[in-house]
Amino acid sequence: MTRPITAGVDGTEESIAALDWAAREAVRRGLVLRVVQAWRFQPYEAIDAADLDTQAGWVRDAVSEAARAVSSRHSGLEVTTDVLEGESAEQLVGAAADAEMLVIGARGHGPVVGFLLGSVGQQVIAETTRPVVLVRAGDQPTAEAAGREIVVGQEGEPEDSADTLRFAFETAAARGATVRAVRAWTLPPVFAYSPGSMKLLDEAGGLEPYERKALTAALEPWRERFPDVPVVEHIEMGSAGQVLLSVAGRAQLMVVGRRARRTAVGARIGSVAHGVLHHAPCPVAVVPHARVTPA
Repeated sequence: MTRPITAGVDGTEESIAALDWAAREAVRRGLVLRVVQAWRFQPYEAIDAADLDTQAGWVRDAVSEAARAVSSRHSGLEVTTDVLEGESAEQLVGAAADAEMLVIGARGHGPVVGFLLGSVGQQVIAETTRPVVLVRAGDQPTAEAAGREIVVGQEGEPEDSADTLRFAFETAAARGATVRAVRAWTLPPVFAYSPGSMKLLDEAGGLEPYERKALTAALEPWRERFPDVPVVEHIEMGSAGQVLLSVAGRAQLMVVGRRARRTAVGARIGSVAHGVLHHAPCPVAVVPHARVTPA
């Protein structure tokens, strides 16, 4: 089944940047671009604004205009539109389910971007089963054409990050870009060592060689599937979020895995994804963890 790339718009500068990003990616991959806007009726005192049909018409017109504008910039791109009535997060999660990826806007970056992302964005990232790409206002295609890398975080066993690596390699193949695969490692506490783990470390020659072998093993099936994609293996001691951000200046896109958990106050994404979303200067793709192998 061929899935579209879906872009969520709401008329903001950030969502227009996300729409342009999604259009470029749809052209590269030869996919349909689906433009959606989640909307709820808002009663106002003004008589002409209080009518549900009137407001729905405004939204449909705005979405159609956004689609026409992006179509004019990308010859041959097939674009469809939908207005989804209901709670924004719920509707976007539903729209993502049938998409290759969901692309949405994020406001600014820096120490307060977690708040600027808002509860809708965080809920969408935490609950969708498909990759979500966050794009900020002012994003330009120049970084995509300047030879910057697709930076992807890898952790755990090969199957733990398979979906994340697949997304990174597919994106790099479509763009003719290099993949920089990053695996961070830290010194475990003494009590974490077991006779079995000590034996593995001894056989590998130490912690860093062990981590390097683990990264090489995770990348092997994807190198075979995408032989034309250049790969840089990056092993560095430190927290995963810090190590990823240390190479963010090289990236046209950062790809991270996501482990979501539910708390008393709602869904929360993992600390690595949250940290990268806070500070990375480029678009960020958050990919739900799943166990897959290359087809």
